[in-house]
Amino acid sequence: MDVPEEKLLAARRHMVDRHLRGRGIRDEAILAAFAEIPRERFVPERHLGEAYADHPLPIGHAQTISQPYVVALMIQELGPRPHHRVLDVGAGSGYQTAILAKLVAHVYAVERIPALADRAAASLAGLGLTNVTLHTADGTLGLPEEAPFDGIICGAAGPDVPACWLGQLAEGGRIVLPVGGCHVQNLLVLERHGERISRRELCDVRFVKLIGRDGWPE
Repeated sequence: MDVPEEKLLAARRHMVDRHLRGRGIRDEAILAAFAEIPRERFVPERHLGEAYADHPLPIGHAQTISQPYVVALMIQELGPRPHHRVLDVGAGSGYQTAILAKLVAHVYAVERIPALADRAAASLAGLGLTNVTLHTADGTLGLPEEAPFDGIICGAAGPDVPACWLGQLAEGGRIVLPVGGCHVQNLLVLERHGERISRRELCDVRFVKLIGRDGWPE
């Protein structure tokens, strides 16, 4: 599908104004990142006309690129700052990774499906984003060799928070991920305060399964 560039740009602006700002996303740096990153680079060609619709889209291998509002909400709850190092689990298409790369010092992205990881790497490189390290691995294990992280965010839903992530979280750091059953989950925000981990619930969501040793079985 061939969609004119000016139409895509107008749709991107509409998405930011209506679906993000209009629904309570207030962090101007986050809004600016969504306004800059072309979501059409991360969706299959047959879905270009829906690139800025506020719903998930299939990207192959039974995976999806998440709804823009939910991505923005999760990133806003993560509280990214320019000096942060963030772990992005379940990178998928790489869209969330690209947004984060505009907001933090470095993003360590993990995707378990090699074909998706390769495609994401190409999309990120095509945008000139050099502050991303992409791993093809089991994201439920985190990346202990790069820890601690100021934030851990996950684009797939697990039965609970992988225990090893808590040990890889820096003081004051946050984890944002969906947790629950196969059909409906709750979006959680966890934050480290010394040895204490606070935990709060945001809203119900629907994500694909987080597959791995400390997630769901394949």
